[in-house]
Amino acid sequence: MNEVSSARYKPAGHPDISVYLMANDAEAMIAFMTDIFDASMLMSLAREDGSIMHAEVRIGDSVVMLSQATPEYPAFPIWLHVYVPDVDATYRRAIAHGAEPVQEPERKGDEDRRGAIKDPAGNIWWIATREG
Repeated sequence: MNEVSSARYKPAGHPDISVYLMANDAEAMIAFMTDIFDASMLMSLAREDGSIMHAEVRIGDSVVMLSQATPEYPAFPIWLHVYVPDVDATYRRAIAHGAEPVQEPERKGDEDRRGAIKDPAGNIWWIATREG
């Protein structure tokens, strides 16, 4: 397996797979990820009209790429799964920041305590903490 730092075929610190979000309000999505998941901005490129053409944020060890939706590339909701240190605290923080509750955190058939929220763009974020 390649070491992330030594891989020459991708930017340093990037995973081999990253999710790419098309959002009707890319700036709001960045704010949401920053507020809820402590995301940090890696880069942002603007179009001539000032909208986000391409941005990258880091959440933990992953990179989320996103763009302001256009008629040619419309927004569409997706599901994401994120491990966090404290699923209950993250769930409460998300709800306090306007996320819609989908499922309160609970433990089901595996070792994860998991819950879900819907962000302002309609994406479902499954958040989990491994307990076992």
